[in-house]
Amino acid sequence: MKKDAGSAGGGWEIVYSGFVLILLCFFIMLSSFSSIQEAKIMRFAKSFVEAVSILPGGLKVDGGAAIVPNSAEMVDSDSPLAQIYADLKALAEGQSHQNDIVVTHSSKGLVMRLADHALFDAGVADISSTAIPLLQKIGAIIAKTSYEVRVEGHTDDVPINTAQYPSNWELSTARAVNVLRYFSETYRISGGRLSAEGFGQYQPIGPNDSIAHRAKNRRVEIVFLNPAGTGRPVETQP
Repeated sequence: MKKDAGSAGGGWEIVYSGFVLILLCFFIMLSSFSSIQEAKIMRFAKSFVEAVSILPGGLKVDGGAAIVPNSAEMVDSDSPLAQIYADLKALAEGQSHQNDIVVTHSSKGLVMRLADHALFDAGVADISSTAIPLLQKIGAIIAKTSYEVRVEGHTDDVPINTAQYPSNWELSTARAVNVLRYFSETYRISGGRLSAEGFGQYQPIGPNDSIAHRAKNRRVEIVFLNPAGTGRPVETQP
């Protein structure tokens, strides 16, 4: 009995069609990349690599979102924030305890996160003498930019109740203000560029369920505000 001519050899049309579709997608992506920022291309590439895994039997696209979170590496290379990031990153890497300093990026702008013990003794808001060299370097970076900078104080959820600091609100705010005052008085940075906020324990970066996690939540964040969001570059004084 002869085979039906139409029952065999039909698989190549599917393979060919898939190949053409892949080429089409490639050229569409290539055209799109010519008009978008380099940082966004990197974000797409990292997301694609995480989302697609090679498994036996071919490619599998995992379900759900696989978007790379915001990070400092996503700062546009043409942005003035890129140089600030490079300076902050070099400063962080030059410290003996690098885990005490983290440079990251969020919708607010560039964020330099400092562990509380890098600046203060436990339960107080006075800047420690050992923190002065670090704050001098950070202040120098702030002074040569024109960005608005916000200093944010954060604590863990362990209550404090002293005559000077009735709650974590007061402690976190006092710490932020003292850091701001140091920058303002040491480098004569315009008060219009600086602001301070205390958040107490209400904006943790992780759970307060262990000593190590609480230590991460006790921090000061120095935020170079994004001009497209909550901040803007201002004119420097001659």
